[in-house]
Amino acid sequence: MQNTIVFSDIDGTLLSSDLTITPQTLRAIRQLQARQIPFVIISARSPSGIYPILTAHGFNCPIVAYSGALALDENRQVLAHQGFSKAVAREMIDFMQQSAFDLSWNAFSFDDWVVASQADARVQREESIVHAQAREGSVDSFAQDVVHKILCICNPACTEEIERQMKARFPSYSIVRSSPILLEIMRQGVTKASAVRTVCAHYHTTPENAYAFGDNYNDEDMLRAVGHGYLMANAPEPLLRRLPLHTLDHNHDGIYAALREAGLVE
Repeated sequence: MQNTIVFSDIDGTLLSSDLTITPQTLRAIRQLQARQIPFVIISARSPSGIYPILTAHGFNCPIVAYSGALALDENRQVLAHQGFSKAVAREMIDFMQQSAFDLSWNAFSFDDWVVASQADARVQREESIVHAQAREGSVDSFAQDVVHKILCICNPACTEEIERQMKARFPSYSIVRSSPILLEIMRQGVTKASAVRTVCAHYHTTPENAYAFGDNYNDEDMLRAVGHGYLMANAPEPLLRRLPLHTLDHNHDGIYAALREAGLVE
């Protein structure tokens, strides 16, 4: 267990279908922390979408937000961050609007979340899931000239085509699906895998000593980068065919089951 570290995605992984952490999984997290094994949440969410989970379940830990673009330690101090300029974000949003894509765009800078319209039902649904609030505005209103992520909430029938066109138009950026309706756009090189390497270095360990859990396409690079990368059983079938290590689904203590089998918890 020396130099071990554990990373977990949130939605579809750490959280069950009712958006809570199951008692066994929460017990596993507390056992890890009692044994001085760092537990790190790594998610496409913003910090404001992550911290309420910690508060609700009574624990604290380092986090990685925006699928790797912003890493914060357990004291909420920035470990590392990467983004792109407001000018690039404007160009992307203009292209989405000119192409008449069926989506709602969301832009994030540190813990600031800007949308075109707070009345948009897709934005309101996202707010209810992450327990954070967006504000109406433009990327020009961000305090700093850095955009960590653009999130596209898409019509599920259009997500693949939007992804194809965005990748063709902006090939030098990281564009990945995190669900059938969500498309995440970050700076090139920003991935969960890159964040894992950064956080591992902070804790004087290596990805080979890490365990990681995820359930979707934006988790694949992370799961391949670590020594022990587990897909939840609720992951898409193509991913389950590609990656060898699986555990139970998010409603049946998949994280706990894998950690217990590895001897990290009881």
